[in-house]
Amino acid sequence: MHPSVHAQTQPDKPAYIMAGSGETVTYRQLEQRSNQAAQLFRKMNMQVGDTVAIFMENNVHYLPVCVAAQRAGLYFTCISSRLTTGEVEYIVGDCAAKAFISSGQMGDVARELASRMPSIQKLMFGGRMDGYAGAEDALKTMPDTPVADETPGTDMLYSSGTTGRPKGVKRPLTGGPLVGGAPNPLSMLVKMLYGFDENTVYLSPAPLYHAAPLRYNLSVLGFGGTSIVMEHFDPEQALATLQKYRTTHSQWVPTMFVRMLKLPEDVRRKYDASSMKVAIHAAAPCPIPVKRQMIDWWGPVIYEYYAGTEGNGFCAITSPEWLAHPGSVGKALLGELHIVGEDGNECGVGESGTIYFANGPEFSYHNDPKKTAEARNAKGWSTLGDVGYVDKDGYLYLTDRKAFMIISGGVNIYPQEAENILINHPRVADVAVIGVPNEDFGEEVKAVVQPMNWADATPALAEDLMAYCREHLSAIKCPRSVDFERELPRHPTGKLYKRLIRDRYWGNRDSKIV
Repeated sequence: MHPSVHAQTQPDKPAYIMAGSGETVTYRQLEQRSNQAAQLFRKMNMQVGDTVAIFMENNVHYLPVCVAAQRAGLYFTCISSRLTTGEVEYIVGDCAAKAFISSGQMGDVARELASRMPSIQKLMFGGRMDGYAGAEDALKTMPDTPVADETPGTDMLYSSGTTGRPKGVKRPLTGGPLVGGAPNPLSMLVKMLYGFDENTVYLSPAPLYHAAPLRYNLSVLGFGGTSIVMEHFDPEQALATLQKYRTTHSQWVPTMFVRMLKLPEDVRRKYDASSMKVAIHAAAPCPIPVKRQMIDWWGPVIYEYYAGTEGNGFCAITSPEWLAHPGSVGKALLGELHIVGEDGNECGVGESGTIYFANGPEFSYHNDPKKTAEARNAKGWSTLGDVGYVDKDGYLYLTDRKAFMIISGGVNIYPQEAENILINHPRVADVAVIGVPNEDFGEEVKAVVQPMNWADATPALAEDLMAYCREHLSAIKCPRSVDFERELPRHPTGKLYKRLIRDRYWGNRDSKIV
């Protein structure tokens, strides 16, 4: 279904509520605002298949803009609010956005982008800034009726790779009518697995620019439920919000579990979580002890899945299944799971190899046919580059992550970006950026540096390198610490044996995270 249907049948029901401010948007208001935004897109000469880029924090305007783009047949590219000016500019240019929507809270980055993207139409919510038209004023003048050529659009989100440049995951538009067209695979899955329906009250504590929060909130609106959107995650506030709205469904990353579990016991016990029917988690590996504690606390309502922005496959597991297969991410429900060794042959039970999905939804990397081709094997199966194995019962376990990608607090961090910056420092001869254990975030970023002169291997240089990186990249992608090595382990061909460096810091992984 589509939110427009619920605007007719239950216009006064809250479509979503902002947890911090309490501001409520009903289905009638969502219909009006998304229609006005869709009309504005047409006035801005945006046609079916064009792209709008969205660079905002979680705010009350975010979801209507996405629904508007979706009903106007547009691609909408949601960009992390934590990126630097150059990183945002690259994504906006790569996705060929015809319009750029930001907010006053984006501050200096939004201001710098105004001068660096003069030819792109720009709108701003919640503030005035040179180079931007006021979004609220522009929308007021638009009719609140549907555009004449409504057809489904979809998100085009960016997933980085080992080259350090993020790539847009682009899926073909389905065409056809907005209501009653081809069913959305994710919506079918969440209804089947988690019971999403018109009675769902969904707590969303994560940034809306991430794939899962964005897509799951839009699914809730499609079913006619109510989303509770937190502006920022806070562990106690999340529990208070859960209790206040009697939320039935929620989605988390393991770092959020850790932070809630670390609250004093008397604080945790203040809040009633008994309304929770389904608490979903994904995005990063969850340490086994953490998940056991969550199941002990909330009961067998913890559900996990394994998937990617690419949407090429989907594995899922319930609490009872996980207790019987601890550490697993489940069985494949979308796409057929295959584990392939380096020789191209399928692996046996318990043997690690690259995880592939066959017969899953198609995707491509925008402007990168080479990477698109590299994500498939000779049989046409697709992979995210992760490594794992299946047990005798067909349950998948992850044993590695694509190209040593770092996942810190549910955020994907690609080391090559920081390495490309640091190697340009005049006192750096070689560098490897890795993820090392962090109790709160699962992993944190560390740089291991081979200095040009060993005498320079000092705390002062370490501080200088971290500051140097932050001048060029968002802070979350930059090392929080620097260690020095006289020589990094490289093959004569130039290949860096990063595993040898990383293994020094991890050892027995389960014993070091918690």
